Amino acid sequence: MYQLETIYQQIIKAISKSEKLLAVLIDPDKMTIKMASQFIGKINQSLATHIFVGGSTVADFATEQLVSVIKKHTHLPIILFPGDVSQITGQADALLFLSLISGRNPEYLIGKQVASVSKLRQMHLEVIPTGYLLIENGKETAVQKVTGTEPMSKDSVQDIVDTAKAGELLGMKLIYLEAGSGALNPIDSTIINNVKKEISLPLIVGGGIRTKKQLEEAYNSGADLVVIGTAFEDNEALFEELTSLSSRHLPKGEN
Repeated sequence: MYQLETIYQQIIKAISKSEKLLAVLIDPDKMTIKMASQFIGKINQSLATHIFVGGSTVADFATEQLVSVIKKHTHLPIILFPGDVSQITGQADALLFLSLISGRNPEYLIGKQVASVSKLRQMHLEVIPTGYLLIENGKETAVQKVTGTEPMSKDSVQDIVDTAKAGELLGMKLIYLEAGSGALNPIDSTIINNVKKEISLPLIVGGGIRTKKQLEEAYNSGADLVVIGTAFEDNEALFEELTSLSSRHLPKGEN
């Protein structure tokens, strides 16, 4: 029987064609159901290729309710980017199965993952193992507070590279470099470039990207998929600004 491509396979295929991907991150703690339909309409008209849903602290059932509404308004893949087990819902298309490999808190290296298994066992949800690295950005982030871990120093480039490589060797399918929600500064291009040279996995970069120039710099440094969240929440006009990006950077999402 013919099987549809998984979201991960689609990402790999896009990268093989030198396409650059853009995910809009929606935090259920900040996006109301009433706001969602209009916001998703803007995403559909933009160059976004994926929608990520998740946050560091989200009320129970808020993620499931929001994802259910989002699905009614878009054909873009909806991928969970959960801060906790309570944010996992079978309404989504896939889940970034995150391990915070930049930190040493066992709860976020393996504890939360084990706790999620009984829930995942009941769902037909594509699970994508993801090595998650938190990099300092100039201020304390919600991830830092919730996980009780310190971000990696942006000056410790080799440590960051080695940690990303360790994630690959452990069997991760994606590496995610994160500056954190509302970061003062995006991930430095030197870090992105050096990590990309070392790993053979798709590289996700997020946090602190607020302008077209910063987005293009992330792509040019080696990011395969860039995540933007707070910038769109604070300035929806950014959607229009990014439509001027060259098609060689981003494939047009189905809408």
